[in-house]
Amino acid sequence: MKKATTILFVLALIGWWFSEPSTIDLPAGAFAPDEPLQKSIKGSHDFDFKGYRITPLASFDLDAKILSKKRYRLDRGADLAPYDLALGWGVMSDQSVVDTLKIRQANRWFMYSGEYDKVPYSFDIIARSSANMHIIPANDSIEKQLKKLSAGSIISLSGKLISASHSDGFKWSSSLTRDDKGDGACELFYLEYVRVIRE
Repeated sequence: MKKATTILFVLALIGWWFSEPSTIDLPAGAFAPDEPLQKSIKGSHDFDFKGYRITPLASFDLDAKILSKKRYRLDRGADLAPYDLALGWGVMSDQSVVDTLKIRQANRWFMYSGEYDKVPYSFDIIARSSANMHIIPANDSIEKQLKKLSAGSIISLSGKLISASHSDGFKWSSSLTRDDKGDGACELFYLEYVRVIRE
């Protein structure tokens, strides 16, 4: 009996560890119509954060729909960026468009697929209207907010795109364009503000 209770407790603990909030279902419509606002930072100063040297590259602000959210715990960057958010704006903030796609995240990648005759926009437009972002919470409060965010919600975010380096030789740098694809196309986002607009 004691062994069974221990097993149930461990299973419950694992379930809690990996659990995420349920997906939010919003009606059709582009709830985040504008593209992200990015501005180069001049005269910025590097700073230390969690054992990394951080170099700010650009300020970054956007309203977006959470297309998917994934928690990372074991990969090399997990101590710095524990969450990835696949975000959509413009046509990709419209649930009627998102419903025509299969979306998933794995190994720090954001992937989507769909049938050409059912997706209402070209995949080039979809690519320019969405991105996978490695999220670095600036403090514990931001990290707690990140944990509570649900896929499907419309959120407002503000912070900096950065590059990071570690004394062990590890380096990680943000994309600075929304037009790129593949390896290196994700944003490394030092998040200083997040707010839920609609859920």
